[in-house]
Amino acid sequence: MSAPIAYFYPEGHSAHSQPNHPERPKRVEVIRQALEQAGLWQLGPQLPGEPLAADVLAAVHSQEMLQAIQQHAAEQRNLDADTYTTRHSWPLAQNAAAGAVAVARAVWRGEAQTGFALSRPPGHHATRSQPMGFCLLNNVALAAQHLLQHEGATRLAILDMDVHHGNGTQDIFYERADVLFCNTQQLPLWPGTGRVEERGHGPGLGFTANLPLPPGSGDAAFAHAYGELFPALLDDFKPEMLLVSFGFDSHWKDPLANLQVSAAGYGRAIASLRQWAQQHCGGRIALVLEGGYDLDAAAACGLAAVQALLGQEITDAVGPSPYAEGEEWKPVMDKARSLFLVS
Repeated sequence: MSAPIAYFYPEGHSAHSQPNHPERPKRVEVIRQALEQAGLWQLGPQLPGEPLAADVLAAVHSQEMLQAIQQHAAEQRNLDADTYTTRHSWPLAQNAAAGAVAVARAVWRGEAQTGFALSRPPGHHATRSQPMGFCLLNNVALAAQHLLQHEGATRLAILDMDVHHGNGTQDIFYERADVLFCNTQQLPLWPGTGRVEERGHGPGLGFTANLPLPPGSGDAAFAHAYGELFPALLDDFKPEMLLVSFGFDSHWKDPLANLQVSAAGYGRAIASLRQWAQQHCGGRIALVLEGGYDLDAAAACGLAAVQALLGQEITDAVGPSPYAEGEEWKPVMDKARSLFLVS
């Protein structure tokens, strides 16, 4: 019998840290602690990361990029103003990606009903040729590529909930038709990409769906995106598994953005995707951790997400945003519907 859920925790990840940097070890640790206290961490195995297949790594990232990460880590130099390395960063980045692969593979094979990889460092800003935005290797892209190359998958969907656009994941799959990439993000906000008109190129045209949301959009916008718009796209694409880039920095307490989603709003979004997966792809859905920088939000969002994955009642110790939600997202939603959905 399959486990209710499989986890990955990046043992030793605290060796990748920089003083006063928002991408710090504690953000992962508090999620694990919240799950342990709720009795949910004990429900499934903690999978080890296994070595990444060389052909998978080469299909996602350029050799020049991989060499640059290793060189910078050996010298403990920053890759850019925001993206740091330590002498331990290269093996830890590989381990973070290997953990995402392990969880995705366990769910794909039916060894676990669902999964959550607490991968750190995060990955969704890492493009084919450039690490950036706190990200070294693109964990969710490598997990998807592994399923496509080594597990017999032919169509996958990646849904990105991080408040910052998953520009790296978009870049990697922008000209491909085997991965549907759906993304909510705050705009304007770094990295500045993710306009609704960015829909893919060549064979990938129509397989990228960006929903750039104005500040203050909140739970209502999330509910429409993950309860209506994206499920309609999934209906058309018919993916065999859902991979979710779970960044919790869309939460209203996050210090780097102000989209104003609550932990309960995250949970309901995950529950909507779980429902779609149960109805259409054998329940296959797995989360891969991305950004998020408030510790209270980390614990609340991580717990709500796992409760949703397990079909449990969603709790939210932090509560709803104290700020009124705006409605400026509605014209963006209407434009997205007109571009994405074929009547």
